Amino acid sequence: MGDSKYPLLSKDGDVTIGTLFAIHSKETLPSFDFTQKPQRLLCSSVNLIDFRMAQTMIFAIEEINTSENLLPNVSIGYRIYDTCGSRLSSMSATMALMNGPEFAVGDICNGQSPIHAIIGETESSATVILSRTTGPFKIPVISPSATCECLSDRNNYPSFFRTIASDYHQSTALAYIVKHFGWSWVGAVNSDNDYGNNGIAIFLKTAQEEGICVEYSKVVQIIKKGTAKVIVAFLSQVEMGNLFDQLSIENITDFQLIGVEAWITAKSLMTPNSFQVLGGSLGFAVRKMYIEGFADYVLKKFWNTAFPCSQTEGNSSQYVLNCSGYQDLIALKNYNEDVTEQRYSSNVYKAVYAVAYSLHSLLQCTKQGDCEKGLTIQPQQVVEALKKINSTIKTGDSVWFDRTGAVVAQYEVVNWQQDSDGSVQFKPVGYYDASLPPDQRFVLNTENIIWAGGKLKKPRSVCSVSCRPGTRKAAQKGRPVCCYDCIPCAEGEISNETDSNNCKQCPGEYWSNAEKDKCVLKAIEFLSFTEVMVGLTVLVAILFYSKKDTPIVKANNSELSFLLLFSLTLCFLCSLTFIGRPTEWSCMLRHTAFGITFVLCISCVLGKTIVVLMAFKATLPGRNIIKWFGPAQQQLSVLAFTLIQVIICVLWITISPPVSYKNMKYYHEKIILECSLGSTIGFSAVLCYIGLLAVLCFLLAFLARTLPDNFNEAKFITFSMLIFCAVWITFIPAYVSSPGKFTVAVEIFAILASSFGLLFCIFGPKCYIILFKPEQNTKQHLMGKNPPKSF
Repeated sequence: MGDSKYPLLSKDGDVTIGTLFAIHSKETLPSFDFTQKPQRLLCSSVNLIDFRMAQTMIFAIEEINTSENLLPNVSIGYRIYDTCGSRLSSMSATMALMNGPEFAVGDICNGQSPIHAIIGETESSATVILSRTTGPFKIPVISPSATCECLSDRNNYPSFFRTIASDYHQSTALAYIVKHFGWSWVGAVNSDNDYGNNGIAIFLKTAQEEGICVEYSKVVQIIKKGTAKVIVAFLSQVEMGNLFDQLSIENITDFQLIGVEAWITAKSLMTPNSFQVLGGSLGFAVRKMYIEGFADYVLKKFWNTAFPCSQTEGNSSQYVLNCSGYQDLIALKNYNEDVTEQRYSSNVYKAVYAVAYSLHSLLQCTKQGDCEKGLTIQPQQVVEALKKINSTIKTGDSVWFDRTGAVVAQYEVVNWQQDSDGSVQFKPVGYYDASLPPDQRFVLNTENIIWAGGKLKKPRSVCSVSCRPGTRKAAQKGRPVCCYDCIPCAEGEISNETDSNNCKQCPGEYWSNAEKDKCVLKAIEFLSFTEVMVGLTVLVAILFYSKKDTPIVKANNSELSFLLLFSLTLCFLCSLTFIGRPTEWSCMLRHTAFGITFVLCISCVLGKTIVVLMAFKATLPGRNIIKWFGPAQQQLSVLAFTLIQVIICVLWITISPPVSYKNMKYYHEKIILECSLGSTIGFSAVLCYIGLLAVLCFLLAFLARTLPDNFNEAKFITFSMLIFCAVWITFIPAYVSSPGKFTVAVEIFAILASSFGLLFCIFGPKCYIILFKPEQNTKQHLMGKNPPKSF
């Protein structure tokens, strides 16, 4: 039983510290039917954590009161109120602290608070109410465990301080621990109050920045149906107990729970069946701090001081009468199981010393043990002194507050593990210390962690499997960014990292490999082979030379025949310049050699055609035209025709010569090395001149095709020119439309086809007669004067 108008425990002193703790966690409200005087509130269910805080506060105050260095000859008093976990009781106790328990309607407020600082509350939402109530009166409030980031707002809470870090650090650290283990798909559960809502909001924001997706944020049934195997539980101890009960009922196990300081070291959650659900839980805990002498104080002195009715000496009936409302607390007299687990209690210890050091500076205490007791200290002065405090307490810890009124964030990372005897232990497996450089703040010993279900292998919790190099992530419509499909990179693009969001385009001369994870040099392609079919032309030349005295070789000027064979050999050989890696010299040589050798070849054929016509005209009476076109004139005409082509080629390579270049137009995956024409006009002039000579030769040969010789060479020249012209007429569209190295192949084919046409049509029949019809290799047969056959 309790009454929020009166402190549960109190002691007078020169200065007074007020305290609000939920020493009992449940409250039974009286009837408000207004038919009788309201009864006192009934409080039950001892909250051991807050009770230990009250013990720690009294211990720290008594320690300071006996100190010769801190507040010498000044005693600190206290008023400890039990709020019973009720907002109504909390407000009533707050008003009692601010005004005094005997303050009544009609009393005059003198503006002086009976207390100099308030330590409490322990829960964030209750602390928000407390701080808003006391704020206008500038009474300093120091909480040992209210972690809501909302309390960092100095505009709304200018007099608030805390000896625990804001949840901003814990919430971001939760996101980092999830990121550290590669969990991109998690569930989240939070308390629906200031503590849970603010904490989870910071976690969600940081998680999004770190690429972590949250599948859900409430309800056990959603947890059961979800695919995330990791749950971030931003809950108070009581709410975590409720969640555990529901998870147990639904038999939901093997989920990796990531917890916060509010429940991760709560022994009340340890039940015979809890490890099946909570085993392997990982989370941040307030650092333990050893307070020398506290254990002995709790076990011996505290009970005799706080509850003298628990003694057996003297008038025990009076003690029993006075202590009848505290029987549930007295029942804890011999309970010492958590005395060494000083986590939140150490924050109360720091808070008391912070107030003491502030008062010490305000009272201008000296080392000789003198303090100006007569000074009137306003709560606002204590607020300003707390902002400036920076002292070291007996435990070796520093006490100071940042600009938000909080201490530096320092957490242990603990893991729920089971010992060989079956007991559950909170094993430290790392730490988070915001006072260290960013790259040293977060340390985890992964090898020491036992995971959910007692497993040694880290659980996997992702929405989609990682995309291997060579692929990219493509978001699934209507789902979080952590849910995606893996799409292969396009041709010419690569991704060389796991889970790439985009593929990168390879630079100009590079292309993607088959796996699409590396850019490699493009394959360089050009026409390449080593065999050239010039042997047949050489054999014909050898044959003609060996039969140079026979009529069929002498006919139509044997010098021109040999020159034509030589030019045909050059035509075949010039195709070599089109083969192999193009260079500046080979590009200039291939086109000029082609133009000049073909003009030389056609000039020889033209000369032979003119000789045939001249020979025919010379057979008519009175005509001696052949003397004007003898061997010398024939050779000069060939030279003259060829010289014109040489001049065209010289102008071409002088003005704008062909050059080698890398053609990346037709194929993205490879580079075609080829020769650009330089001047298209130059190349066109070369082709046009060859075409002009070929057409002229064809027309003359066509006119001479009906000459009466048994062996009329003009007929074969006509056929050869017909083939030549057909090849080069079809060459033009084929050349323009062929890509890459096939352009070169088309040009080589045209050269070889037209050269073979000339060779076979002009020299084929002659070789046939020489080899297989030697009887026809006579002048009489060639002139059509063979004797008649006898029957």
